[in-house]
Amino acid sequence: MMKTYKIRLVILAILLLGATLSVYVAFREERNGILTVAFLDVGQGDAIYIETPSGNQILIDGGPGKTVLRELSKVMPFYDKSIDVVIATHADQDHVGGLPDVLKKYKVNIFMEPGVSGKSSSYKELEKIITEKSQGLTLGNFKGETLKKILARRGMIVDLGDGAILQILFPDRDPSGMDTNVAGIVARLVYGENEFLLTGDSPIAIENYLVSLGCQGQPLKCPGPKGLPLALASDVLKVGHHGSKTSTSANFVSAVSSQYAVISVGKDNRYGHPNQEVLDILNNFGAKILRTDQSGRIVFKSDGINLEIK
Repeated sequence: MMKTYKIRLVILAILLLGATLSVYVAFREERNGILTVAFLDVGQGDAIYIETPSGNQILIDGGPGKTVLRELSKVMPFYDKSIDVVIATHADQDHVGGLPDVLKKYKVNIFMEPGVSGKSSSYKELEKIITEKSQGLTLGNFKGETLKKILARRGMIVDLGDGAILQILFPDRDPSGMDTNVAGIVARLVYGENEFLLTGDSPIAIENYLVSLGCQGQPLKCPGPKGLPLALASDVLKVGHHGSKTSTSANFVSAVSSQYAVISVGKDNRYGHPNQEVLDILNNFGAKILRTDQSGRIVFKSDGINLEIK
């Protein structure tokens, strides 16, 4: 009887291994030459998951709480417990609230932030975890994990492999003393002919400043490192500050000239986001508006030429 039981266990183990390998192969085939950008449904906050054709993974912001873990489980294979780069655009709760749990559950190699502290307990916990992990201390499921912390600055380029890059457009200086939103990271994801402009909660003043730096329309006159232009024009605009009227000026929307505008926002939120003026501006410039409060998770797939919504 015991022998039969052991045989059954072996067969079960083989079946589970086969199923795991099948899932792994399926995920490998699905991302073959494809960039995935998922605007996660985390309520009133931001969380963006990126997976490159080479398999590198980036999480930009973590929403206000634990919901980000559920969302990540929907876009990552169950056996994958690592994320290459985590970026906090700024220290506000609706962007970093879920990141402490992410850093506890996933092995992370690089953490990027602008360098302006937040007042929330979540941010303080996040900083404590980062300090411990950067020193190689045991935390959560990962023994002796070493995390590298980087302060994001304009001109930095994160090479994501297979031609995909993330350009840091702002901040372009030490933002110490700035408001958290003003100091927030603005980044542009580029893969072939497709671009995503990711704005955090940057206000109109920063939008106008980025426009004033040039590069839109005449990118070769304003090259960044390695000759890569720090342009604004992008296929997809992540609308700033959840559609608040403090962001998304007509001047900026014109410069970006996006085909799609994604608004990460909570259903029936108390702030009245997105603002109707913002929606009118986006509509006037012909951008197709996509909202997480209406559509849930919004996923783009790009082969470097064609851009599709899944």
